[in-house]
Amino acid sequence: MQEVIIATKNTGKAKEFSRMFKPLGYEVKTLLDFPEFEDIEETGSTFEENAVLKAEAVSKAFGKIVIADDSGLMIDALEGRPGIYSARYAGEAKSDEANMQKVLAELEGVPEEKRTARFYCALAVSVPGKEAYTVSGACEGRILTDKRGSHGFGYDPIFFVTEKNKSMAELPPEEKSQISHRAKALEKLENSLGALFKGDGANG
Repeated sequence: MQEVIIATKNTGKAKEFSRMFKPLGYEVKTLLDFPEFEDIEETGSTFEENAVLKAEAVSKAFGKIVIADDSGLMIDALEGRPGIYSARYAGEAKSDEANMQKVLAELEGVPEEKRTARFYCALAVSVPGKEAYTVSGACEGRILTDKRGSHGFGYDPIFFVTEKNKSMAELPPEEKSQISHRAKALEKLENSLGALFKGDGANG
């Protein structure tokens, strides 16, 4: 059975990818299986560039098919911030609460109709001997003035999903997984897997 490595240490992401790849005959591993592998510096200026950086670095190190994602929150009134800096928006400590409070403070006084935002996810696939391939997905909404809900992580409690009339954190995991930015990017990836991996067996 061939391996596909997901360039993440997030167990939740690993489960999503495992569900997709196991029926295709691929064993899924993550960077949790390779604790000695050092974190990759994300020096790109876009989600796509950072995802490709991670995917290609891990693929080169192990000679395997690798998938990496880079995702975050883009707020129109903040000219797209926090964007690629979403995880560390309030500092290197990666505090979800501090990140949310910083966003809410920056949007103080901004009317509801101008609080539009989206979660964005870029997925990059690196196959040995082939150029990296990217897909993306987005989930549209707006930023609330207060936190709502107890599910999810990151900015979910302050992100209002218009089509569901709820915050992302008010949606149960199975419902979020149907409409999230990552779900939409995964759907695109799933639709292109056959063409992407065709003939890959020769690469071992």
